[in-house]
Amino acid sequence: MDLHCGGSEPTDDECAAVDALLGPPESSWEGAEPADADLRWSRGGHAARSRRDLLLPGLHALQDRIGWISEGALGYLCRRLTVAPAEAYGVATGSPLFSVSPLPATVLRMCTDLACEAAGASALCADVDARLGGVSRVSVRRVSCLGLCERAPAALAITAGDPVRTAVSAPATAEAAVLAATAPDSAPQEPPAEAAVPRSAGRAPVLLRRVGVVDPPSPDDYRAHGGWAALRRAFALGPAGVLREIADSGLAGRGGAAFPAGQDGRAVPVGRGWQAVASRPDRPHHLVCNADEAGAGAFRDRVLMEGDPYALVEAMTIAGYAIGARRGYLCVRGAYPRAVRRMRRAVDRARARGLLGDDVLGRGHAFDIEIRRGAGGYVCGEETAVLRSIEGYRAEPRPTPPFPSEKGLFGGPTVVADVETLLGVLPILTEGPTASGAGRLVCVSGGVERPGVHEVPHGETLGGLLARAGVRPGLRAVLVGGVAGGFVRPDELDVPVDSGVVIAFGGGVPVPRLLSRVAEFFRDESCGLCIPCRTGTVRQEEVLRRIADRAGPAVAGDLALLGEVGRAMRDASLCGLGRSAWNAVESGVDRLGAYG
Repeated sequence: MDLHCGGSEPTDDECAAVDALLGPPESSWEGAEPADADLRWSRGGHAARSRRDLLLPGLHALQDRIGWISEGALGYLCRRLTVAPAEAYGVATGSPLFSVSPLPATVLRMCTDLACEAAGASALCADVDARLGGVSRVSVRRVSCLGLCERAPAALAITAGDPVRTAVSAPATAEAAVLAATAPDSAPQEPPAEAAVPRSAGRAPVLLRRVGVVDPPSPDDYRAHGGWAALRRAFALGPAGVLREIADSGLAGRGGAAFPAGQDGRAVPVGRGWQAVASRPDRPHHLVCNADEAGAGAFRDRVLMEGDPYALVEAMTIAGYAIGARRGYLCVRGAYPRAVRRMRRAVDRARARGLLGDDVLGRGHAFDIEIRRGAGGYVCGEETAVLRSIEGYRAEPRPTPPFPSEKGLFGGPTVVADVETLLGVLPILTEGPTASGAGRLVCVSGGVERPGVHEVPHGETLGGLLARAGVRPGLRAVLVGGVAGGFVRPDELDVPVDSGVVIAFGGGVPVPRLLSRVAEFFRDESCGLCIPCRTGTVRQEEVLRRIADRAGPAVAGDLALLGEVGRAMRDASLCGLGRSAWNAVESGVDRLGAYG
């Protein structure tokens, strides 16, 4: 049996939203007016099922235009794609960006994650609730990280329609958030991307050198600042030469937080991973750039896509050339409307200039980029989960092996890379394997004077990074690696920076509240596929809430139970989300003495 969507019929607007993406239906099997020919044979089958990967874009189209996804709309989309309604319902309800219940046209999403919580998000939300309590056309929702941590607290207003309208308020005040929701055209403009890149004397940036220097929409300005030189050298070297240069450089994958980057939990050399895909006889090969960062404190991809979009287009084209892929998928976080717009414009203009398409730069190589908006799930940081999401399934990790390099997207050999790793290829090709000079990009937020994306040299200590960012007096703790990482004390800062997320907290921020928020995050973000994570994240939050209400000997028993739950998640969960859900809580209890 399958779940069916009752007798609800889609509205004209809902049909128009789906048809704008898929084109008009060709037969009554898909929703067109009945015709005599449709009674003689069925239509759909393999041809319709091959478009299953358009399920997520279809859900986005409905959410953008209508503001929510009704039974009739979901049924119509399923009919067009020959997707079982139960499976489509699972995808729709697995994302915080979609709603299957009626909502007002405008939704104001208020971030309550760690950096925003430390900046007063709870009081801000209460103030906004009071101001908008009588406004029926606006719904206020508390959500996980919006990727605006350097400007915390943050709010994002989305007004459904054709076209959908968005307005960002960060750092948000109650007045600015209400204005973004009720009069988005009058809301203040977002600051440029370079505002999130603090500049300091000394070492010149490499990966960030064009952010704030080039005009993001202009391909000519990008060319004037060294753009496309790496692509031309790649064509001169040939695919094997590109792979050799990358292998000689020792470039390794760089995750945004603390998700394991390789098959054994360690970073896999990029050259080795790309060579594994390039050498596979199976065709076609695929490239996926995962820019669907959704962890608290991570905003590096947003800054790079907004400030230097053509660099990512060039880097993906080089990667596709090296591994023999004709198409690349760029998965952008759904909460990044400006990044999506800029990347779409860059891809369109690059295609018009012959830099993408059937004959890139006249060299006979075909490569194009398709942009996919993510659905906001932290589990998509796991590479097999993001592949399933692109394919039109609920974002859940799958067991490995086979690894994506063997059987990845649509069953073909696939390279999955993050934005920073891909951009690291450009200086390698223009300056040589040993002369790239690129350091690590670290997102710094919280109690510092200069939050933003810092490019730090290899070997930089955490203390040096915080000094660069201008840590404020009264430092209580530093969270390294985001929610999947761990807390360190102010006397433990003499360690190398090995993560892309650092959040500093002052003494005025209660550590137990931070640990509870981490537990809430993992409870909400668990995909529910495996029992250790699905049950463990709920139990972890319950124990932390119970500890907050108790005192004395009872706390010791709850702490022991908390440890058992955490170790079970770490040992038995299917993917990195469950295995890391206990990290920050464990360090908060053991290192910071949160309940001592």
